[in-house]
Order: sequence, then structure tokens, then C-alpha cells
Amino acid sequence: MVERYARDEMKNRWSIQAKYDAWLQVEKAAVKAWNKLGLVPDDDCQKIIKNAKFEISRIDEIEKETKHDVIAFLTSVSESLGEESRWVHYGMTSSDCIDTATALQMRDSLKIIIDDVKMVMNSLKLRANEHKYTLMVGRSHGIHGEPITFGLVLAIWYEELKRNLINLEQSLDVISVGQISGAMGNFAHAPIELEELVCEELGLKPAAISNQIIQRDRYANLFNALALLASSCEKIAVAVRHYQRTEVYEAEEFFEKGQKGSSAMPHKRNPVLTENITGLCRVIRSYATPAMENVALWHERDISHSSVERFILPDGFITTDFMLHRLNSVIKKLVVYPENMMRNLNLTGGLVFSQRVLLELPKKGVNREDAYKIVQRNAMKVWQDLQQGKSALNEKNESLYLQYLLHDTELREKLSEDEIRECFDYSYYTKNIEKIYERVFKDDK
Repeated sequence: MVERYARDEMKNRWSIQAKYDAWLQVEKAAVKAWNKLGLVPDDDCQKIIKNAKFEISRIDEIEKETKHDVIAFLTSVSESLGEESRWVHYGMTSSDCIDTATALQMRDSLKIIIDDVKMVMNSLKLRANEHKYTLMVGRSHGIHGEPITFGLVLAIWYEELKRNLINLEQSLDVISVGQISGAMGNFAHAPIELEELVCEELGLKPAAISNQIIQRDRYANLFNALALLASSCEKIAVAVRHYQRTEVYEAEEFFEKGQKGSSAMPHKRNPVLTENITGLCRVIRSYATPAMENVALWHERDISHSSVERFILPDGFITTDFMLHRLNSVIKKLVVYPENMMRNLNLTGGLVFSQRVLLELPKKGVNREDAYKIVQRNAMKVWQDLQQGKSALNEKNESLYLQYLLHDTELREKLSEDEIRECFDYSYYTKNIEKIYERVFKDDK
């Protein structure tokens, strides 16, 4: 399904054509480097750069016999050249070509992912500013805690993606390396200067040391960064799914005109996009394990990593790119219901203000244990009333909790009516929002 809807920009970077294009790019860079080092004559170099090409159908045909994809590729390239073909792949081993080419693909693909994350962050920032003071209830253990704003929730998501962005940019540096070090990595058949020239041509750094391959901890670093990103994105998706629950209904995915939610129940408006994102994030995260297991290869190299990477590299990048664009669409179009947020905030009859009352009593000389008892016993009365179906607010729009507190004689000996009522002021919980936003968004101005 992801392949069907994948964006062409990313999908094309992992096509068979793109793979062989990258291989040829590396081989040409090596020929240019040998030319600068005096081995390949100018005329031969120019012919190779101008004429070298491949045919995928021919590679497939040759590989049926050779059972070796790089040899099949090189044979096809050689068929497009004359005697100058002898300089193609000179002094190189298969992994010099493959791993350096893969670095190009990973580098360019990761740049797309980084841009995708910045896109999602920008959407979160816009929505965070929109809902900076949109009151809602904060929850812990799924239970109502204290008043917050939806803007703070969005800012939390933004800040988390900022950390993911740092991880991805660090991974970009880690995976942007190439090698032309020969069969065992000892530069026996090609000088170190060749590798340096090739990498300079391709915009990569030379690996400081390699054996037959670029070490796979670099790939594991990348997939761990993608896995962390997926976990953060799933966190957002799960939250949206919760907000869309009928009993909560504080926000929901945009429901398109003509969209249908159920084949059996016409009323349904399901969070299908965030459910899809949740599933995709699980898949992306699952690739971290085989990537880490690829680090431990036999001696200078075996081939157990190859089959894994042929799957997780294209699928990991394509799926992540698709998921991020879907998430961005959800955030941009998310329908928010401030009235329902306020309704839920009042649902527990003022219990969300219990800590505010608790913290006023020590100021009046009451020890914390006694203060807690006063505040809690009134809170338990509210829970009982709510369980029995009593309204959370009276006709004066006063909460159950406020009513009980105003009639508690022990409490009234310490706090006046005005002091108690002041504890139910929502602005108390929003007074530091500007300072929080300054922390989160200060580097974006």
C-alpha cells in the first residue's frame, strides 16, 4: 500500500535504475581519479565518462548466468565501451562500488527525510501558536489532572521532533562516507589518494578505515534515528486517536466530503489516517533490529547483511517519507473543538483545582498531611456525586468541588471565600505559557 501511494521523489531514489545510476556514478568517479593519478590516459577517461552506460535487461540476462550482480553490471557497462573498458572498476572490489553508491542514495534520501521533519515541525508550530491559550485538561494515567492548553501539547510534539532532527542530522554525517580501499581494505591495489579523490568528486567523506565494507554501525545509527523518529510520530498519532474518541471528542482528523467511515455504520468518522501512521511507525521501528544485527559480520565481511539492506533501505526511507507527509496533513487539517475541551475540563466538577487549594494551606500554617486530608476528603465527595449522576456544575455555574470547599468549616478557618474562589482561576495555569514558548521556539525566530 505504501509503495502504491509513495511519493515519486523518494520512490525514484530507490528504483533499480537509481541503484545502477549510483553504481555508474561511483565507477566514473574512480576512472576520473585514476586519470588524475596518471594511470588512465585522458582519451580513455573521456570516452568512459561520455559513453559508459548500462541496460537493466542486459544486466538481468547476464546475472542469470554469473549469479553476481556487480559482475553483470560491469559486463553490461563494458559492452558500451571499447578497449578503454579495462579501466572500469580497476583496483576495486564490489563493495567499493556498492557501499559508496549506497551512501549517495542514503545521503540524498535522508536529506528528504530531514526536510520532511522540518515541514511537520512548521505545521506544529503554526498550530501551537493558534492554540496557545486553548484550555483543555491535562491527563496522567488517562485520568484528569490539571488545566493545560492544547498549544502546550503541540509545543511538546514540536520540541520532540526538534531532537529527532538533531539525531537525523548527526546520522547524515555518519552515513555520508565512501570507500575505495580494495578487497580487504588495505589499499594494496589502489592508493589512499584514489579514495580521497573519488569521495571528493561524490561529495562524501572517506571512511577513516574500512575492511571490505563500510562498517554497518553507520547504517544502524541511521535506522535507530529513524526508529526514534517513528516512535515520536506514533506518539502524536496515538494522541490524536484518543482525542477523536467519542467520549472525548476534543479533536479529530478532517473528514473529507464524500468520505465514508464504515461499510455497515454510516455515522462513523474513524481516525483512519492516524491508525495508519501508527502501523507504519511500528514497521519503521522494526528495521532497527536487523540493522543492528548487521553490524556483526564475519571477519572482514560476509554477505548476510546484503539481503537485509536490499529490503530495509528502500522500504525504510519510502515508508518514513510517506508517513511524515501523512502526519503533516493530519496536523495541518486537524479539527480542534475548544468547546469540548472546556466541557471535559469541567467534567469532574472542579477537581482539577485540588492541588491549587492544597498549596494554599501551608501558607496559612497547615502542615502538608493535614492539608492533604482536607482537600482530599472534599474531592472524594465530588467523586461520589459524579458516580451518582449529579451535575458537575450548579445553576450558578459553580463546580461541585467549590461548593464543598466553601462549606468545609475547617478549611474556612484558614481560607476566606475569596481565597478559595481564587483557586479556581484558569489564568493561574496559563501564566507561564509565554516563557515556555520562548524556550521552545527561541531558536526559530
